[in-house]
Amino acid sequence: MKNKITIIIPCFNEKNFIREILRKVNNQRKDLDLQIIVSDDGSDDGTYEFLLNNKSLYDDLIRNDINSGKGSAIKKAIDKIKGDVTIIQDADLEYSPTEYKKLIFPILELNADITYGNRFSNYDYERLHYFSHRIANFLLTLLVNIFTNVNFKDVECGFKVFKSNILKNITINENSFGFEIEITKKICKKGYKIFQVPVSYNGRSYSDGKKIKLKDAFRALYCILRY
Repeated sequence: MKNKITIIIPCFNEKNFIREILRKVNNQRKDLDLQIIVSDDGSDDGTYEFLLNNKSLYDDLIRNDINSGKGSAIKKAIDKIKGDVTIIQDADLEYSPTEYKKLIFPILELNADITYGNRFSNYDYERLHYFSHRIANFLLTLLVNIFTNVNFKDVECGFKVFKSNILKNITINENSFGFEIEITKKICKKGYKIFQVPVSYNGRSYSDGKKIKLKDAFRALYCILRY
């Protein structure tokens, strides 16, 4: 019997990408037993209306009435999880659903509890992009490693995979992109078995709709110290 895999897709104003990402996620059903949860974070560009009119593309739809952040969208989806393993999948096409199998392999075959994607492994393609973002990610990852004594390569990678029972039992406070740091610090404190897997990365520009800003880097720093 296949393990059921839950895909949580937090999204905000992704009308140009939501159809394609859902198409790509659904293409993985031929090999994986998927539950697809879309958590719309107060979109006002037509994304939510598209979702309402295309219910065959997902299994569950959740809606924040106002835009509250990625962490908030993920928190609202957790109660809907039915799978044994849960994958966080951003809606912006930066991460490819074709890599689900290698992301879940450590959990299904190596007794891992959690898998983090690593965009900077040199084993897969990486779109060359903002140097400032690379430096910020390096510094945040370094600080997390110092505080946790765990050798992460890419704590801000959007591809994160959890045994579902673990994700359900972590109290998440952060509504913003600070979710990435909060959950990292909390799983380290619990001593879970964590793997890193090389993933490809087709990072988009701000003109394409990229949403993370300088304030999110400062929030991440705050989360490193808080948690």
